[in-house]
Amino acid sequence: MQRVRKQVEDYGDTAAKGGDGIVVAMLDTGVAPHPDLEGRILCFRDFVSGNGSPDRHGTAAYDDNGHGTHVAGILCGSGALSGGRYRGIAPGARLVVGKVLDGQGDGAAETMLKGLDWIMGLQERYSIRILNISVGIGDLEDEQKERAMKEKLKQLWNRGMLVVCAAGNKGPGDGTVSSVGGDSMVVTVGCHDGNYHAGSLWRCEICSGRGDPRSAVRKPDLVAPGTDIISCCGNCYRFHGRWLNPYMAKSGTSMSTPIVSAAAALALRKYPAMNNEECKRKLQYTATDLGAPWNQQGWGMVNVRRLLE
Repeated sequence: MQRVRKQVEDYGDTAAKGGDGIVVAMLDTGVAPHPDLEGRILCFRDFVSGNGSPDRHGTAAYDDNGHGTHVAGILCGSGALSGGRYRGIAPGARLVVGKVLDGQGDGAAETMLKGLDWIMGLQERYSIRILNISVGIGDLEDEQKERAMKEKLKQLWNRGMLVVCAAGNKGPGDGTVSSVGGDSMVVTVGCHDGNYHAGSLWRCEICSGRGDPRSAVRKPDLVAPGTDIISCCGNCYRFHGRWLNPYMAKSGTSMSTPIVSAAAALALRKYPAMNNEECKRKLQYTATDLGAPWNQQGWGMVNVRRLLE
């Protein structure tokens, strides 16, 4: 994460003010009340075990898997327990979180659809500008549900929300981008780490979902680092006055996606009149070409400094 955040710090993120005032919705495994996320959770609902339960806030949120907490930390963690070392990309942003995946990271299409309806209903109340889906949704057996999910994402996009989806980790074959990530009305994020451990077989870009070269929709849109990203751990706890197990490293396009969502939050904070279509194009056109095939890198690596300039 520091590899990307350095771009913001080199530029000087005062113009973007850390994404202050930008609200990002997340559909994931939930979010734990980690100290780095204190004051950042505006609203939480559990669609896995508490469908229909009232919205909750702050410490009432939970995450029995840890994936969502890690994603949230990348987005807007304060880095409080690390002296700022593991601060998120847009620490001024705030979160609306729907738990749509269980403790094993599994979920059903019906749960995701309910989560999308919930986000749509809260869009105006919280002025949600971005939806982050760090979930690589593969081809669903029920084509009707897959179409319904894509339709709801289109509705959110047409209502002005920037939808940012993971490319998934089914690569490196052609046409392995997540089913939902293959749609034109989302920003699809793959994983690439540039020169970080170049040549290593365990870098997440090896399994990052790739687009179909024959498709009229060229995917992914861009890439971001996703290997060994250190962020908030969902099992952080206090023992004799000390916080233990506060951070952990995870890899995958799930980690790349909130980097792009956070970059978008910085851009929307600096340019408040910019709509989602303009933000998508700005993310694409300011990316750094890595010289990789289009269906692997899209427009290239997210470049926060160029995005804000």
